[in-house]
Amino acid sequence: MHMYNLNDKYGPEMILETYDQKTGMKGVVVVDNTALGPGKGGIRYVTDITTDEVLGLARAMTWKNALAGLPFGGAKAGIVGDPKVKNKEEIIRAFARKIKDIVPGKYIAGPDMNTGKHEMGWIADEIGTRQASTGKPASMGGLPHELGSTGYGVYLATLVTLDFMGIGYDKATVAIEGFGNVGTFAMKFLSEKGVKVVAVSDSRGTIYDTNGIEYDKLMRAKATRGMVIACEGPSCRKMQPHDLFSLPVTVLIPGARPNVINARNEGTIRAKAIVEAANIPIDIETEAKLAKRLVVMPDIIANAGGVISSYAEYAGIGEREMFRLIESKIVPNAKKVLELAREEKRTTREVSLQIARGRVEKAMQTRNGK
Repeated sequence: MHMYNLNDKYGPEMILETYDQKTGMKGVVVVDNTALGPGKGGIRYVTDITTDEVLGLARAMTWKNALAGLPFGGAKAGIVGDPKVKNKEEIIRAFARKIKDIVPGKYIAGPDMNTGKHEMGWIADEIGTRQASTGKPASMGGLPHELGSTGYGVYLATLVTLDFMGIGYDKATVAIEGFGNVGTFAMKFLSEKGVKVVAVSDSRGTIYDTNGIEYDKLMRAKATRGMVIACEGPSCRKMQPHDLFSLPVTVLIPGARPNVINARNEGTIRAKAIVEAANIPIDIETEAKLAKRLVVMPDIIANAGGVISSYAEYAGIGEREMFRLIESKIVPNAKKVLELAREEKRTTREVSLQIARGRVEKAMQTRNGK
């Protein structure tokens, strides 16, 4: 049974489940809504991806793209399997062949968990057009997400949140769940701004240091030993991955999988604010509860840097201009949503969705000739 309503007026327009006998590739694309443009969303490559999860992520992309003011609709894709397989390129290329008929007219691929510039390059090459994907290698005219676009947006959203709360950057403490592309860049930019990151987790554990964690030192530990808890220090504490969520920090940044904050651990959250770097890191009911006692910066604003970068690549905009574009879209959106939520005594999610829905509905009416 699907967790999401498949028959509402917004979508999805298409669910394409694919299988390739030769490679064993099993994948899915959900094109949710294309009123504003072709569906844009990344390809998530994990062992336990489901059509349900992709449905939810595709809908989030519809709102995220609309909120960012981009000429993209919402879509998402998933490949089921171990991303460390030796024949990953064969699997990615098999997936590209299966979805070729809808790319780039209905769907434009992008990076997500365990897919990056190389995978995006294979897709564009296999389909035969650079417009098939974004986040490609620079040699293919791409703006790879390895430049840190999503993490940069999370960083900006965090600064806006701290400003809104009246907390100085040097007085704030931050905990980041996930130390992949998004978490590493969010930490880098925050550390450079003088914001103290005191906890970071990955799938192997959490490292917690009330004196602050040194970014370069943590990157070295992760690169050499493959886990954040390899980072040593006199005041470092090593904990379980889930322990990160209950730490007493100013800002908690969940940056990995969906629904990691839920009814089971909601009562243990001690942060003053949550900036959602991952897609749907809190289930909707729990998020509404938390919004009554702390500030929540929704995913559809906070992590839009990646898709704004995708648009920059699609439109032929360079790296420096891309970072400026992210700032020009995320900062005013984040401020507007926080202020409206306070004025209207509604959640930031409700305010964000109202703005996004309005834009999508207007485009749908135009398309239908109304």
